[in-house]
Amino acid sequence: MNLYLYQDKNTIFHRLDPRTKLFVLMGSFVLTILYKHPLYVLIITALILIHAWASKSLSNLKKIRWLLIVIGIFSIVVWSFFAKGETYLFWRMSYESLLYGISTALKIDSMIIAGIIFLSTTRNEEIFMGLIRLRMPYTMSFAFSTALRLVPTFIGAGATINDAQKSRGLNLEAGNIFVRFKNHIPLLVPIFLTSIRSTNQLAMALESKGFGSSKKRTFYFTIGYQSDDFIIIIVLLILLAINFILRWNGFGSIHGLTI
Repeated sequence: MNLYLYQDKNTIFHRLDPRTKLFVLMGSFVLTILYKHPLYVLIITALILIHAWASKSLSNLKKIRWLLIVIGIFSIVVWSFFAKGETYLFWRMSYESLLYGISTALKIDSMIIAGIIFLSTTRNEEIFMGLIRLRMPYTMSFAFSTALRLVPTFIGAGATINDAQKSRGLNLEAGNIFVRFKNHIPLLVPIFLTSIRSTNQLAMALESKGFGSSKKRTFYFTIGYQSDDFIIIIVLLILLAINFILRWNGFGSIHGLTI
């Protein structure tokens, strides 16, 4: 079972410099939150999905499709009743608030999809080196990359403990949702102990290797901009400029909406 999101594919997005990928990720976030009207957000979402298709990351999106659906439905319901508009449809729901709820759902899902694409096309080592080249302190870059690496490790440990408990006769699927929740409690203690043990071993390994003793470091893995990076950056800058101009001229708003 592959617990890591990265997929080793031969696409232009996999070959990009990690700093370019970070810029694309941030640019996707900016484009997503720029508009309020769902029609404009839907166009940005479509561009992000085209990015997912071109980077061959759709298989990872299938793994979280139910999460995206649940988040989308929840956002639509919540914002449809809590945002205010002029044209009321039902109780506190208005036409404007419904549009805003759909827009918010698309925004959240689009940002999650953009993050999945980034993790699907970028190795952990590339993320680390990209942060270093962006002048982020070494310790912060290492902590961030280590966190990304440890999450799948802990998930794998949890799956192993789950299988071990099942082999000892623990039935996790019996009963209603409350009984199932109670059945999962015996898994918490070994998972926490395994996590603490792994963290302690990592700390001892870093101390034994003199982590942080020298500010000047050398790296085996190197990165650099290529022609594809400059093309992607220029295209994204043009997209950002066009959308900023459109937003400045009033496009993408929901008239009558008050939040």
